[in-house]
Amino acid sequence: MRHRSLLIITTAITAGALTLSACGSRDDKDDSGGKDSKTTVVIGVDAPLTGSLSALGQGIKNSVDLAAKVANKNNEVDGVTFKVKSFDDQAVPSSGKANATSMVDDEDILGAVGPLNSGVAQSMQGVFDRADLAQVSPANTNPALSQGDDWASGKKSRPFKTYFRTATTDIIQGRFAAQYYYKDAKKRKVFVIDDKQAYGNGLATIFAEEFKRLGGKVVGRDHLTVKETDFSGISSKVKSTGADSVYFGGQYPEGGLLSDQVKQAGAQVPIMGGDGIYDPAFIKASGTNNDGDLATSVGYPVEQLDSAKTFVKNYGEQHYKDPYAAYGGYSYDAGWAIIQAVKAVVEDNDGKLPDDARAKITEALGKVSFDGVTGKVSFDQYGDTTNKQLTVYKVTKGAWKSVKSETFKD
Repeated sequence: MRHRSLLIITTAITAGALTLSACGSRDDKDDSGGKDSKTTVVIGVDAPLTGSLSALGQGIKNSVDLAAKVANKNNEVDGVTFKVKSFDDQAVPSSGKANATSMVDDEDILGAVGPLNSGVAQSMQGVFDRADLAQVSPANTNPALSQGDDWASGKKSRPFKTYFRTATTDIIQGRFAAQYYYKDAKKRKVFVIDDKQAYGNGLATIFAEEFKRLGGKVVGRDHLTVKETDFSGISSKVKSTGADSVYFGGQYPEGGLLSDQVKQAGAQVPIMGGDGIYDPAFIKASGTNNDGDLATSVGYPVEQLDSAKTFVKNYGEQHYKDPYAAYGGYSYDAGWAIIQAVKAVVEDNDGKLPDDARAKITEALGKVSFDGVTGKVSFDQYGDTTNKQLTVYKVTKGAWKSVKSETFKD
């Protein structure tokens, strides 16, 4: 999608194998009461844990927690115990920046997973980069985060070496959505709406450009404001233009209400959006039957992937209060990528963490490659995932159902 979360890392290795310096913490005794101890690597997760997007944030947090538990159970990194510490950004950029600053100031933190929202990520990237602290987002989709502000003109330049993501970008998602609307759904006249946020506006713009390139017509373009609830004016415009479809760049709280009000205005047309609306809360937010509404989301449906069966099983056994939601698999893979980077750094340094662990972990992340929950996990020269799988979902009998999945090719 779009948006999105974080990872903290504290460290230590067995007693005698590491003299603790600026980073890392160590228990004096192991569980048996002996003298040996392990390094503790804390994985900090920054996501909206409260507020309207908490359904996604809790799934992110829990999935990273599961990755840490699996790593500990399997003794994935010899001499290292992973723990998780969560930070609530409430989907607010200033809160995300404050959380990033807190992580940087903590000498034990060696890596970060998150955040959910692209706008929040923009406020964090510089803070992390100045401290060589790596972050891996499971959900950000704005292209500028990894390819620079001039990406659309073909001048791609990676602005922050510490930024990575396991979710594909809106360059891919927006075009994929436009191609489905035009080629599969046979839509020709679309009304495009966005929420004026980094994620929503960027996604809507890419969609509109691709839809027009294919031969479709954008009959109207408008914007709404996050946390507003009255979209009757926009809905009337949709009706008056004769649009046969709506595309919305934004999140599910506004998306569900928009779908409701467009139909109440008499425009019996589908609304399509990105991964920001792909959540059961989108359906719950609408008081009108919204069967036929559509959403794209990064990756294939986790429950349909052979590679995800163990994740789904293990997640269920933990009895978390909230489901893993849209970004669970990508959050697990983001956490596991940092765990693998820690492993590589420790193994390359005679079983201990170096003094410049943060910088070394950032470097190691660029070389990580493994079979994850969502498929092959690796990163290109911009820190973007090399996995370009996407899925279209449709609301059918009051629930999201996958209707098309494919690996996107330019």
